[in-house]
Amino acid sequence: QVQLMESGGGLVQPGGSLRLSCAASGNIASTDVMGWYRQAPGKERELVASITTGGVTNYADSVKGRFTISRGNAENTMYLQMNSLKPEDTAVYCCNWKGRPYYISGLSAYWGQGTQVTVSS
Repeated sequence: QVQLMESGGGLVQPGGSLRLSCAASGNIASTDVMGWYRQAPGKERELVASITTGGVTNYADSVKGRFTISRGNAENTMYLQMNSLKPEDTAVYCCNWKGRPYYISGLSAYWGQGTQVTVSS
């Protein structure tokens, strides 16, 4: 099993900033990519941003120029710096890990429990 611990959500006014953190631990042999997804009420889950072990990043068009994903100094950690937040960014944000656990063949994916981000005045 791989465990994901998320932190950093909350309530912020439009134009404000938040920083989300995610740390993966447990039965990890290698990590391919970590990312953040979000789901707003009544909408499908969408990819917000991802980062590979090699540092290649990918962003949703709606967050480009406002959000920055980065890896932490500790292994299997990542951050999402969210600036210029808008009400439409309101959602539950979930951390996702994809990689290869020990003793399990093939690629596996695990999810965090999610953290609420609310952008409102």
